[in-house]
Amino acid sequence: MVKKKEDDIPDWVTDEIQNAKFEKPKQMKKTGYVLEMYNEDNKIDTQLYDPVEDGRHIVTMDLSKKIKIGDLEKGVVYEFTFDQHKAPLSKKVSEYLEKEKEIEMNAIYQFELKSLELLDVGSSESADDDLEE
Repeated sequence: MVKKKEDDIPDWVTDEIQNAKFEKPKQMKKTGYVLEMYNEDNKIDTQLYDPVEDGRHIVTMDLSKKIKIGDLEKGVVYEFTFDQHKAPLSKKVSEYLEKEKEIEMNAIYQFELKSLELLDVGSSESADDDLEE
């Protein structure tokens, strides 16, 4: 018989996390920039100026098929349009994670980037528009 390590997570917690049921996605728009690109996984890490629902500013996003990772640049400002998928966890699992693992987590999130627009932050164009009015 294999002896369980102290830091192992019980099967009932793992099962719930792995089989979490995601709600209907919520579309969001936030500005930020690309921190890292993962070609083999077709994912990017983004730094968002405004946090997502759980308070994070750094989020890993799956790329939709129409977005080519090679077209992206690190460190430039984009407006990201993405779907936020949320799967709530039971109170029992949330309490276990908080008490036993010191992890505050009441839901699992996944993010899928649908589109993005390069923002020209250094441009004086918007200031010129204000002068014309």
